[in-house]
Amino acid sequence: MALLQKLLRTKPIDHLQHEAKQETGFVKALGPWQLTFLGIGAIIGTGIFVLTGTTAAQHTGPALVLSFTISGVGCLFAGLCYAEYAAMIPTAGSAYTYAYATLGEFFAWIIGWDLILEYLFASATVAVGWSGYAVKFLQNFGVQIPPALCSSPLVFQHGVWSHSGALFNLPAVLVCLAVTILLVLGIRESSNFNNIIVIIKLAVIVLFILCGSAYINTHNWVPFIPENTGRFGEYGWSGIMTGAGVIFFAYIGFDAVSTAAQEARNPQRDMPRGILGSLLICTILYILVSLVLTGIVPFKELAVPAPVALAIDRAGEGLRWLGPLVQLGAIAGLSSVVLVMMMGQPRIFFSMAKDGLLPQSFARLHPKFGTPHVTTILTGLFASVMAGLLPIGILGELVSIGTLLAFTIVCISILVLRKTRPEVDRPFRCPGLPWVPLAGALVCLAQMVALPFDTWLRLLIWLAIGLAVYFFYGLHHSRLSARQS
Repeated sequence: MALLQKLLRTKPIDHLQHEAKQETGFVKALGPWQLTFLGIGAIIGTGIFVLTGTTAAQHTGPALVLSFTISGVGCLFAGLCYAEYAAMIPTAGSAYTYAYATLGEFFAWIIGWDLILEYLFASATVAVGWSGYAVKFLQNFGVQIPPALCSSPLVFQHGVWSHSGALFNLPAVLVCLAVTILLVLGIRESSNFNNIIVIIKLAVIVLFILCGSAYINTHNWVPFIPENTGRFGEYGWSGIMTGAGVIFFAYIGFDAVSTAAQEARNPQRDMPRGILGSLLICTILYILVSLVLTGIVPFKELAVPAPVALAIDRAGEGLRWLGPLVQLGAIAGLSSVVLVMMMGQPRIFFSMAKDGLLPQSFARLHPKFGTPHVTTILTGLFASVMAGLLPIGILGELVSIGTLLAFTIVCISILVLRKTRPEVDRPFRCPGLPWVPLAGALVCLAQMVALPFDTWLRLLIWLAIGLAVYFFYGLHHSRLSARQS
C-alpha cells in the first residue's frame, strides 16, 4: 500500500506554477511566431517529403488524404488538451509534467520515458530522410556518395533482420552532429535558423501544390480506396487506419512546442497559439500535398525515398525546373525537423532530472549559452548512431506508437485534472469536455491498435527497460518523495 501511494503521488499544480516563474537559466527568447514556426519546423518534414510515398504505396492508395485527416483530427483534440496544459503549467517537461500533476509519478515516468523514445528516434528517422534528399541533391552537381556510405547496414523485411552490405549512413550521422553543435550554442540562434528554414520549405511546398495541381490525372485516384488484399493494413479501411498510425509521426511538432515553454516570453498567451496555429497550417498542407502527389503518380509506384521528387520527374519538362528547389526545400525542411526534435529531448531530460528521477548532470545548463548541453550532446550522439545504422521504416513506426501513447495519456489526464482541481486558473480552456479529450484518446488508441505487432513488441521492451531504471534509480531519488517523507 505504501508503495502504491508513492507511485501515485502527484506534484502540486501550485508548486509547478511557482517553478515556472522562477529563474531557470533558460533564455526567454520565443514569441508567438517563433513558437508557431518551431511547430511548423517539426511537423513539416518527413511526413510530406518521405512517408507520404511509402504509406500510399503500402497501406492507403489515394486515400492517403483520409489517413492524414484522421491523424489531423486526433492531433487537434490532443492539441487542445496540450494547449490548456501549456498555458496553465508553462514548464519544459511537456506531457511528462502534465502527467506528474494529475496521474502521479509512476505515470509521469512512463510518459517521460516514452517521450525519450519519441524524440530520440524522431531525430534519427528524419536524419535518414534528410540523407536521401541530400544525396540526390548532390548528384545534380556530379557529387556521388557511395551507396555503402549513405544507407542503412541493417534491413528489416517480413519480420527478419538482414545486412544490406552498407557500412553506415554517413550524411545522416553528420546532420545529427551539426544540429547538436547548433543547439548547444543557444536557443535564439537555433530559433532564427529554424525560422529561415521554415520560410524556405513553406515556399517550396506551396509551389509544388500550385504548379503540380495542373498535372493531376484524376484516373490515378480511381479507386480512391483500393480493395483490401486480405491482410490487415493493406488497403481498404484497415489500410487507412494503419496509414494514419504510421504517418502520425508527422504531427508530433506541437508536442515539441510545449517543451520550449520556459523559453517563451509570454507562455500563458503564446503557447496555445503556437501549438494550434502550427497544427492547423500543417494539416491543410499535408492534405493538399497528398492529393497532388497521388494525382500525378500511381500510388503503387510511390514507395521511394523521395516521392515528391518522383512526382516532379513524372510531370515532365513543364515541372522539371521545380526539382532542385524541392530537393533544397526538403533538405531545409528535414533539417528543421531534426533541430526541433533534438531541441525537445534535452528539455524532457532537464525536467526529469530536476525532479530527481534522472541524474542531476542531466539538468546542468551551460554557463555561457544557457542550454542543457550535457543532454543535448548525449541526444545528438545517440541519434547519430541510430540514424547511421537503422532503416527509416523501423524508426518511424517506433516514433508513431510512442507519440500516440503520449497523446492518449494527455487527453485522459486533462479530464482527471478538471475533476480534481477545478479551481486552478486556466488561461486557455480545452472546449467540449468531456467529449474532445475522450475523442482524442479514442482516435489515438485506434491508430495504435492498427500498428504492426512488432512495433508494439519494441514499445513494450522499451517500457520494460524504463521500469527497471525507475525502480532501481528514480523511485529512490525522487525529490517529491523526499519532500513528502
